Amino acid sequence: MNRIVIYILTIAVFLTATSELVVAGILNTLASQMQVSVALAGQLITAYSLAFALGTPIVVSLTARIGRKELLLLAMLVFIAGNLTSFFSFGFTLLLISRLILGVSSGVLLVAAFSAAAKLATPEKIGSAIGTVILGFSTAMILGIPIGIALTDMFSWRVIFLLLAVGSIVILIGMALLLPKIEGDAPVPFRKQFTVLANPVILTALLLVLFREAGNSIMFTYLTSFLDSILHRSVSSTMFIMLAFGIAGAIGSRLGGSAVDKWGSVRIMVISMVSHVITLGLLPLAIRSFPVAITLLSLWVMSMFIMGPATQTYFIEKAPLSSNLVISLNTSVTQIGLAIGAGVGGIAVTWNETVLYNPWMASAALFMAFIAAIISFQKSKKTNSAPSVH
Repeated sequence: MNRIVIYILTIAVFLTATSELVVAGILNTLASQMQVSVALAGQLITAYSLAFALGTPIVVSLTARIGRKELLLLAMLVFIAGNLTSFFSFGFTLLLISRLILGVSSGVLLVAAFSAAAKLATPEKIGSAIGTVILGFSTAMILGIPIGIALTDMFSWRVIFLLLAVGSIVILIGMALLLPKIEGDAPVPFRKQFTVLANPVILTALLLVLFREAGNSIMFTYLTSFLDSILHRSVSSTMFIMLAFGIAGAIGSRLGGSAVDKWGSVRIMVISMVSHVITLGLLPLAIRSFPVAITLLSLWVMSMFIMGPATQTYFIEKAPLSSNLVISLNTSVTQIGLAIGAGVGGIAVTWNETVLYNPWMASAALFMAFIAAIISFQKSKKTNSAPSVH
């Protein structure tokens, strides 16, 4: 039964991730139909990220004592409302409001899904459970975005959000019928929960997330440009390459979860970070050989998703009494890092007039993430603030 529940949570994450990612793929269509500039339409992405980053930790903290099942159902209900608001948005302002609703509800649902998966799994299977949930995000990259673009071309972008609402209703019913009662965090006062940020282990781990996501975003945001202008791939081949990267991410999620259970979160985080830095550091030197370049990019994408379960597990291990809050802070910092990386990457492209050097900038940011990780691991050993990593 627990496995079925984990898969339900994975599908829920797939739906929320699709609602986030699909807008980038249909941005020009949205701008045209809403009669706004592409730059203004891009604020739909910004609004979602800000609502996700700022709203999630506040809501999660205020609802810490609520059972995970109840919180998941509530978040899914709000998510459905957000999608229906998007569907009925005939003006840009209402569509922008719907993105705020979707951002907060998606963030809370993601945190609650991670928490529920961790509490449903046996201690030796937490990594695998979280890895399965993360699979919903990588699957959204593989299927959600292309399907959303196809639906927009065939019908209307509104159909995407209608189908997301319908799918979410099905998942809501599944959650209501199949999810067992899952306790929230231990009762901790609101202010005291945020004192977890005074823990240097958690603070440096959050810095790790910030630098890692910024580094990955410096590269990932302009990945299609890199494939086009540097590796000279056609539009059709780029679509297949992105599909292959999505599959690599899905494999990485599964491998990462199993590896954490077998070797521990710290070891997997170190291996993944080293892979991040080396693959992107070598990439500009390998552009004359497409097979080598695409291999390096595939290893980089896979290492991104391998690290996901390890990072989530690490936070749960280091702050067991405030796991929901810490995971929500992690997801918020992730959104901030992605935004910073996209901005820095854009500046780099404008400055250098090429995307060739973005991998080196990304590698430098990821090296900073590696340093933050090492500091967190060392402080964890000194303070013994949580159960040791097996």
